[in-house]
Amino acid sequence: MRRYSRHCIRLICVLFVGIGITSCGISKSLNNVPDISAYSLEKPERIKVSDSSYAVTNGFLNKNKQGSWELYVKGNPMQLGLATGALTQELFHKQENALLSKVDELVPSKTKQYLLRKFLAWFNRKMYLNINEDFKAEIYGLSYYASPKYQHIAEPYPRILYLHGAHDIGHALQDLALVGCSSFAAWGDKTEDGKLIIGRNLDFYAGDTFAEDKIIAFIEPEKGHPFMSVTWGGMLGVVSGMNNQGLTVTINAGKSKFPLVAKTPISLVTREILQYASTIEEAIAIAKSKEVFVSESIFVGSAKDKEVVLIEVSPKNFGVYKVENQNTLVCSNHFQSVAYVDDEKNQKHILESHSQYRYERMQELLQENPKVTPEVAVGILRNKEGLDDKEIGYGNEKALNQLLAHHGIVFKPEELLVWVSSNPYQLGEFVAYDLNTIFKEKAEKINPRQLADDTLTIAKDSFQFTKTFANYESYRVLKSTIEKTIRQEKKVDLQLFKELQKKNPNHWEGYYISGKYLYEQGYYRAALAEFNVAKTKEITTLVDQENIDLYIRKIKRKIDV
Repeated sequence: MRRYSRHCIRLICVLFVGIGITSCGISKSLNNVPDISAYSLEKPERIKVSDSSYAVTNGFLNKNKQGSWELYVKGNPMQLGLATGALTQELFHKQENALLSKVDELVPSKTKQYLLRKFLAWFNRKMYLNINEDFKAEIYGLSYYASPKYQHIAEPYPRILYLHGAHDIGHALQDLALVGCSSFAAWGDKTEDGKLIIGRNLDFYAGDTFAEDKIIAFIEPEKGHPFMSVTWGGMLGVVSGMNNQGLTVTINAGKSKFPLVAKTPISLVTREILQYASTIEEAIAIAKSKEVFVSESIFVGSAKDKEVVLIEVSPKNFGVYKVENQNTLVCSNHFQSVAYVDDEKNQKHILESHSQYRYERMQELLQENPKVTPEVAVGILRNKEGLDDKEIGYGNEKALNQLLAHHGIVFKPEELLVWVSSNPYQLGEFVAYDLNTIFKEKAEKINPRQLADDTLTIAKDSFQFTKTFANYESYRVLKSTIEKTIRQEKKVDLQLFKELQKKNPNHWEGYYISGKYLYEQGYYRAALAEFNVAKTKEITTLVDQENIDLYIRKIKRKIDV
């Protein structure tokens, strides 16, 4: 992975422009409307209970006291899509706007936008062939509530359909691990009561607005198992979730080759696993039946099997990894199964990225906490230091808590309990939900009700109230301001670089940004001093290290001359 604020926002926004395929392009490449003849398309009547609570006949949406939204819907695929759209339409529009409003700012060239639309029309030409018909119907229902503001980009249904592959497409185009950073599990003698505990951070950053309105969705489909997932407006796929059978799924991106065509979005593979599998064997069978177009680790835990495995999928390979004679499993962003032992891209990724570093840090923290509890798991997800508790700067991607996560989550599958983080990042309360009770509501008329179990809430991290955290937040704002000024080719007050470094003194990036700017301005000796300081810090990747070394060599040649 690379720094999201520098690369991923631009990439994701470009991708969402790219889904704006002209109607002509769609009609030539695919029949873009699913068979919905079996469903009623009558929109549900939404009742506003309060400013933070809405209801329809088959579901409701409440805002909890921590600021996250709790969604409950039940029914057939079309009913699920229509109810979800009706209840979450403002959140849906906000998420679309959070991504698409940046397009003109970051990709101002209309020619480039046009060319990318043409490319993605070709690239996505076969995606619809690889998506479950029920999911397409559900997306169709949801698309009735897509924002009318973006009709010029694409019609609602294809726009929302391809939105579900945005992670995969972004991964393919830039080889960035956009979703799924760090996951771990402990069980047996490694937990306090012997039961399975799973924790994960979803380090997906597409701007602060994107993470403001998390949706904790509880879905009771007509077919398959009821399940919960943590998601956002417009997203029906699953990145983190558990069903009422105690089966959990999370995803961690791996190293991919560039694909030639889009196939099954990984979030819909995991949605299918969650909805239709109750055991690891069933999860493996579903994953193996799908054609994907990027490499991904699917972290699967099972209450029935009392076990956790990694299902490692890629366009041309498939592997399953499980541990023997130990009761912990750790996953970052590289593959571990025998199927990928000789995979050159995977080996290069281990060497060059920070995946191995985070992997070792999780192992270290699990060793330091021999009996994992939900509270201990949350503590690991919140950890901001590097190996051996080294201060590596806040926001460093080598940390488990990079202070940019969309959410952290902890599962206890055998008890059907789940804890979900609240803002900011993973520092707010981890709110508890008990699936044993949530899916017992069978009344024809669904009444809004509290879904969280307040007795099991895990307390806030006090770090968010410190001066250090306030400095980090100021660092993020100042860094964004400096980078925007540089992009606009304007002069930067050199004092701002000193202020940036003061706000986050252990992070290498502040010194690198300063050194690079000074180099471009011709202040070579000053730039050299900044790069030399950066080298004393914990630099994120081998590529970043080599880039700094290259600048230093170039400067020394200029100074010698």
